[in-house]
Amino acid sequence: MAEVIINQGILMDLEMVEEYHQFLINHLKAPFSLLINKKYDYTYTFEAQKKVGALDEINRIAVIVESFIAKKSTEFLIAINEPSDWNIRIFNDRNSALNWVENEG
Repeated sequence: MAEVIINQGILMDLEMVEEYHQFLINHLKAPFSLLINKKYDYTYTFEAQKKVGALDEINRIAVIVESFIAKKSTEFLIAINEPSDWNIRIFNDRNSALNWVENEG
């Protein structure tokens, strides 16, 4: 499992997503889960939105959101990728997210 925190103001493009995926593959044992902590505001290009969770090695993704906007942007990301059937859930607190990542499946 890895916790991912993206810095404030970053624009994630497709190249950054590919580097991110390569890092995960190189440093984690598959299958692995991710705890995405959206404590900072950042954005994705449309191409990056379609690829960010599209990695076969990812088992489940828990997203921690602290604001209404973070929640809505995450819901949009999930909706546009619905055909991909990602195993992803949104949480308001880190403990609940961590519990789900560690204990489900």
